[in-house]
Amino acid sequence: MKPIRILLADDHTLVRAGIRALLQNCPDMEVVAEAANGRDGLRLIEKEHPDVALIDIAMPGLNGLDMVARSVREFPQVRIIMLSMHSSEEYVWQALRSGASGYLLKGAATEELELAIRSVHRGETYLSPAVSKHVVAEYIQRTGGETGLPTELTSRQREILQLIAEGHTTKDIAQILHVSVKTVETHRAQLMERLDIHDIPGLVRYAIRAGLITTEE
Repeated sequence: MKPIRILLADDHTLVRAGIRALLQNCPDMEVVAEAANGRDGLRLIEKEHPDVALIDIAMPGLNGLDMVARSVREFPQVRIIMLSMHSSEEYVWQALRSGASGYLLKGAATEELELAIRSVHRGETYLSPAVSKHVVAEYIQRTGGETGLPTELTSRQREILQLIAEGHTTKDIAQILHVSVKTVETHRAQLMERLDIHDIPGLVRYAIRAGLITTEE
């Protein structure tokens, strides 16, 4: 039987090393690639074609939620497990809404990590037991309202919002996204108008509330 091919995407080297070490004891699982940010993660998914990707919810450049959404759209055969320190229903709902097949807390036991990988590989949805029992029911029932996630923005606007909140200049953002400075300025003006936020500190606060960036070091 071919081993389950796994990609790890987390900006903490020790976290990736720890997960890799744990999975080395599983003969039916193989870590085929590691990424420290969402953009590299997407490139490696395209290159390595993993069966399952473990993705941190908060990463620089391109956060886990947007990485998941793009992966599900571009590589639907890859099953996604979102890794997070947060057990709140809102984070779980956002992960499921983005297209994740599983939500695993970073404090989970080794046995739970293995179970989560095997479950999503079989096509099931896996949630850490520590997550509230009614999360799935609420996820199914929710159809709108204030979620904390900037769903009214386009994917590109969310990207630019995250990069602005991370402290990148307009020129930096243009280089990262391979677009012109004028294009970045246009997107920034549009998202400010749409959010009715007209200063950078306000955009940073919004990005933090929406879960696009974290205040953790």
